[in-house]
Amino acid sequence: MSPPRAIIHVDMDAFYASVETLDNPEHRGKPVIVGGLGRRGVVAAASYEAREFGVHSAMPMARAKRSCPDGVYLRPRMARYREVSRQVFAVFHEFTPLVEGISVDEAWLDVTGSIRLFGDIRAIGQRIKQAVRERTHLVASIGMAPNKFLAKLASDYGKPDGFFEINAEGAREFLAPLPVRRLWGIGPKSAERLMRAGITTIGELEAARTEELAPLLGNSTAHFQALARGEDEREVTPDRPDKSISHEETFEYDLHDLRVMEAKLMELAEGVGTRLRRKSLAGATITVKIRTGAWRTYTRSLTLPEPTATTRVIYRTGCALLEKWRQEYPKPGVRLLGIGASKLAEQGATGLFQADEKNVDSMLDAIRERFGGTAIKRGRLVGDDENPS
Repeated sequence: MSPPRAIIHVDMDAFYASVETLDNPEHRGKPVIVGGLGRRGVVAAASYEAREFGVHSAMPMARAKRSCPDGVYLRPRMARYREVSRQVFAVFHEFTPLVEGISVDEAWLDVTGSIRLFGDIRAIGQRIKQAVRERTHLVASIGMAPNKFLAKLASDYGKPDGFFEINAEGAREFLAPLPVRRLWGIGPKSAERLMRAGITTIGELEAARTEELAPLLGNSTAHFQALARGEDEREVTPDRPDKSISHEETFEYDLHDLRVMEAKLMELAEGVGTRLRRKSLAGATITVKIRTGAWRTYTRSLTLPEPTATTRVIYRTGCALLEKWRQEYPKPGVRLLGIGASKLAEQGATGLFQADEKNVDSMLDAIRERFGGTAIKRGRLVGDDENPS
């Protein structure tokens, strides 16, 4: 019989806000809120000081400002967060190759095969926590368990600065009093149906008869009852190659001028091209995403004769798709624009035009890498109207 698995879930505490405090020590101890600062902005992250005012991620920024008028409000700096994330994930890979990233600040690690090298699961968890703090000066919450579901619960349970283990023997006792919504995959509607049926805790769901639950949970009944017993057979799946790379932006005011949209599209295409080149990838299919003020979403795609990582090719293809959509729908204002590349492949030889453009891109990438993302702009972006009426 194989030994029980040793799974660790690592979740960085208030990651975006913590990075901002790290880079700006004057914000330490203050309620820091990161997100879109415009009229339609939402909270991406909130420090624990901000959470005391009821501020949380996905909250409309206008509501956050009402709840915490004296907070420190900052725009996200995704390039900086990815930089710190690479340092964090480098620590993970020192202990196991089996790392499944969930986001830039969260991952599962299967350390079953690492125990002989580094000690038991608690010893490994402690070493990861310490290494992350030493390398980044940030705090990671660590959850340890025999499976993914319990490990994530454990890291949530101990936050902030958590270090908590749920073992197989104590799993049912730990789970029983928790609300049913803590089960992985139980959303608000499912939780509401269960509560109307008098099932409010995980223990009650486990004890319920299958035929009683089937009308409420459908084909997932057996899965959720297994989770309620603390059973989860999902394996930690190492990160897979990107299937697509995209950037999008929601605007404070609806855009109506096609020239302004094209300027925004250049900025987004620049981000996609930069990420493709950084990963030595190229995309054959370019897709534009458009969302109107009435919340209708459209996508338009085109597959190119050869894959590209060239910003200008991505941009021109996106413009053609956007213009075609505008001919179909000439009136709606645009609240969100996005552009992405899919059908990815490793970069290979390019045609003469793409080769010339690639040299320009490489030069711009090098300047930004050294002096920052805003150090240089293409002429198309200079003077771009940030708040069109």
